[in-house]
Amino acid sequence: MKKFLSVVLVITLLAGFSPAVLVSAQDAITLKVWESVGGPDEWIKQAGEAFTKENPNITIEFVNVENVDASNQIALDGPAGIGPDLFAAGHDKLGELVVGGHILPTVDAEEVKSIILASTSQALTYEGTMYGYPTSAETYGLYFNKALISAEEVPTTWAAMKEWVANFNAANPDKYGLVFDVGNIYYTILFTTMNGNRLFGESGTDTSSSFLATPDSIAGMKIFQGLREVLQLPSADATTATADGAFAAGNAAMHISGPWNVSNFTGAGIDFGVTTLPALEGETPASSFSGTRGLFVSAYSEHPEEAAKFARFLLSDEMQQLRYDITGALPSTPLKVESEISQGFINQLQYAFPMPSVPQMGAFWESGGAAAANIWDGADVETELKALDQAIVSFVQQ
Repeated sequence: MKKFLSVVLVITLLAGFSPAVLVSAQDAITLKVWESVGGPDEWIKQAGEAFTKENPNITIEFVNVENVDASNQIALDGPAGIGPDLFAAGHDKLGELVVGGHILPTVDAEEVKSIILASTSQALTYEGTMYGYPTSAETYGLYFNKALISAEEVPTTWAAMKEWVANFNAANPDKYGLVFDVGNIYYTILFTTMNGNRLFGESGTDTSSSFLATPDSIAGMKIFQGLREVLQLPSADATTATADGAFAAGNAAMHISGPWNVSNFTGAGIDFGVTTLPALEGETPASSFSGTRGLFVSAYSEHPEEAAKFARFLLSDEMQQLRYDITGALPSTPLKVESEISQGFINQLQYAFPMPSVPQMGAFWESGGAAAANIWDGADVETELKALDQAIVSFVQQ
């Protein structure tokens, strides 16, 4: 009888305690998260509070380590036992993080891949294994000035683009039908992607070739060179500054650029939209470069399961919407946002591919812009691309 009363008393006492007290029997855990200030910090804090409501024994602690510094700092702080459980970094740092043994593979990678954009899962995959959880994505698209061209008129192929721009220029000699930085390989890479051709191959890791002198790449860059007939500026003048300035002044109907210009053009009073890039052939928009910001579970964390759980929590529609609301960064999932402009970039992300993170990218950036400028100014396309490929391959062999 006494034993029965004791059990009843214990149950009665427990019933008066809050859930937070009840979980005290579990180990209280604090997950340290490295992220940048200026928006991502507030996101981590608010998301952490929401996560803790669902997991009362886990507290999220934000620590300011900028994402551009995290890959270097984890190599020092991780082994010393003073590092984070999770940290943010760009996907271009993935290779060195994996090789250094600093991060853990994605938990339930296939399930995670099913809810994120394909470009982000590819960006966070190294030698067949996915690492981390994508928190935001970035690419560029086609801006159009609604005062000069309606959404219905925007060309969906580069052949149609050339024809439309020629007609527009003839009717508006003081304006441009299309502007973009023709010597910036970040943009002009899109013309090398015909039929799925990709820099350093499908995986972006085949450094035996740049894949920039293939028949598909050559054909696409001839389309690029042909646009010189309707954008009659030498490469030295068709720069980012020129293109941004023309569009902001209302003197260009279309412009290729990224989300970073939204506030600039809005501030300039331009009524504009953003849509996908014209197709090189067929109906599928041309592929663009994309960048992915990932949150990685540290290999030195004492709570890797809980860290992975929080990272996965951040991929929910609610948390992705929260990040977008706070930072304006594009979601890493196919989340529909209310902004028509942002949705244009999100649509393009479905056709984007991640910038490779192999060391040979140094040679690509160094020589690629010059090759694009030379082609624009009339150099033989095949000769230029073969020389570019050789420059990159020679770098590999050094």
